[in-house]
Amino acid sequence: MAAPVTRFAPSPTGHLHVGNARVAVLNWLLARHGGGRAILRFDDTDPARSEDRFARSIADDLAWLGLSFDATVHQRDRLDLYRDAARRLADQGHLYPCYETAEELEDMRRRQRLAGRPPVYNRAGLDLSAAERARLEAEGRRPHWRFRLARQPVTWTDLCAGESRVDTSHLSDPVLIRADDSPLYTLPSVVDDLEMGITHVLRGADHATNTAVQIEIIQALGGTPPTFAHIPLLLGPDGGPLSKRDGGAGLADLRDQGIEALALFSLLAGLGRDTMPEPISHPDDLLPGFDPGALGHAAPRFDVEAARRLSARTLHDTPYPAVRQRLADLGLGDPGAAFWEVIRGNLERLDDAAHWSAVCFGEITPAIDPEDRDFLAQAATLLPPEPWTGETWKTWTTTLKETTGRRGKNLFKPLRRALTGRDQGPEMAALMPLIPPHQAKTRLAG
Repeated sequence: MAAPVTRFAPSPTGHLHVGNARVAVLNWLLARHGGGRAILRFDDTDPARSEDRFARSIADDLAWLGLSFDATVHQRDRLDLYRDAARRLADQGHLYPCYETAEELEDMRRRQRLAGRPPVYNRAGLDLSAAERARLEAEGRRPHWRFRLARQPVTWTDLCAGESRVDTSHLSDPVLIRADDSPLYTLPSVVDDLEMGITHVLRGADHATNTAVQIEIIQALGGTPPTFAHIPLLLGPDGGPLSKRDGGAGLADLRDQGIEALALFSLLAGLGRDTMPEPISHPDDLLPGFDPGALGHAAPRFDVEAARRLSARTLHDTPYPAVRQRLADLGLGDPGAAFWEVIRGNLERLDDAAHWSAVCFGEITPAIDPEDRDFLAQAATLLPPEPWTGETWKTWTTTLKETTGRRGKNLFKPLRRALTGRDQGPEMAALMPLIPPHQAKTRLAG
């Protein structure tokens, strides 16, 4: 079996959101699992809606997510291929000109609905004689071009949905070429899939009807349809459509919230499966067990809180070399592996490390309750001598227990709050050797 070739084909009309990102992740996994190629293809043939800034944003988000592509293609650079395909379809009688305006088409659909009929194009363009077409063009009308559907059932074996069937007799002949001669989405998609040797098209279940149309166009062009896989659409945590509140507005929003890229990758790859997503150290970790047929038929839900939890677990498992440069980018310099080992299990997001860096290497504002001031002043005088080790905390608190009579949280909590400014955090036995003794004394004195 030939290695799979997949494509992720976003329209650069906005920023990437998690629903699109999930499709990108699964296409990448499908290609890499089979030792094949993954192509990033921008559907940017509509100059009125496509913007370079969105294409750059999408590419940046995909790179942040950990996706590398074997080629990046812009459909706007391939217009000659689409024009040639349109000519071939027209010469074979598959593509025909139509002259209705948008208003006339909407009026036609309205009358069909009022009559209880489905709003399907009536193929009036097929009945026009050459003289009638010439008259319409003399009036200033320019034709748009429709593909003549076979109006019969189209079937395919879907990797996710199983045996699938769409009867194109219930569909309008799709417009492939606009009146300004620019191609719509469907024709470039089919032409590129054929020309690029795309073997698998994995996309949302809302494209199933498009698939039937594209299969007919592919066959009209003399090609062989790829294998299709239609995945259920991603929903919000309440089962409704994804909204900005759910983190579905864009990957940039999730990045700003401190979500780890590897955590989001694992979560998006695992949604819809029976097993819970787990932290990964590299996208390749998910390749051995990838199976598009195991994605399920129910629409999965994306919960940003689940992403945050998995993100924290991912940080907790991340070794120091993988975050050294990122910590430097936060302005923390090179705090060292010992620092990271102590604090990483208490991070919810990486920039939380800034506080613990200040605890260990800088200055903080200690948190001291008035009733604890005398106790903390006494604790400062009883600090053990240097060097401090992993036993220093136990030695110190044992002495304080015997000297002051304090026990439990009345002993430990004021010390932690004074030394770290927080009620919770890393084990003090591990953290205390990283705190400069002179800083500890200053903090205890308030």
